[in-house]
Amino acid sequence: MEAATRRNKVHPLKMVLYIGLASLVMMFIALTSAYIVRRAAGNWLEFSIPGIFYVNTLVIIASSITLHFAYRAFKREAAVAYKSLLTVSFVLGIAFLVMQYLGWEELAAQGVPLKINPAGDFVYAISWLHALHVVGGIAALAVALVFAYAIRLRKTPARQLRLELTITYWHFVDVLWIYLIIFLSLQR
Repeated sequence: MEAATRRNKVHPLKMVLYIGLASLVMMFIALTSAYIVRRAAGNWLEFSIPGIFYVNTLVIIASSITLHFAYRAFKREAAVAYKSLLTVSFVLGIAFLVMQYLGWEELAAQGVPLKINPAGDFVYAISWLHALHVVGGIAALAVALVFAYAIRLRKTPARQLRLELTITYWHFVDVLWIYLIIFLSLQR
C-alpha cells in the first residue's frame, strides 16, 4: 500500500476528499441546471439577491486568505501566527454563516419567503445547502483549532495532512460560493 501511495503521489485521504468534492460539484451543477430549466418554465418571481450575500463573498474570500497564511505559518512552525490566523479564519467562517442567515432574513423582508415561488425556493435551497457545507468546514477548522491550542506546534506529516485536507475543503466551499453568487447574480 505504501509503495502504491508513493507511486500515485496522492495520499489516499486526499483522493477520497477529491472524489467527495467532485460529487458536490455534480450536485451543485445539477441544482443550478434545474434552476435554469425551472426558470424557463415560467411563473418565476424576479427579485434582487440580498446585498449582504455580496459582502459575505468578501468574508469567505478573506477566510480563505487567512487560512492560506495560517498554513504558511504552520509550515514555518510560527505558532503565534498560526494560531492567530487559524482563529481569524474560524471567526470569519462563523461570520459567513451569520451573514447568510441575515441574507435569508433580507429575502423574506423583500417578500420572498420560502414555499411561495420556485425562484425563492431555489435561492434558499442552494444557499442553505452551501451553508451546510460551510458548517462542515467550520467543524474541521474547530478540530484544527483544538490541535493548534492543545498541542505544541510541530510540523508532523499527519498534522500537515490533516491541515491540508481542511484547507482544501475550505477553499472548495469558498470557490463554490463564488460560483453560486455569480450564477445567481447573472440569473437576475
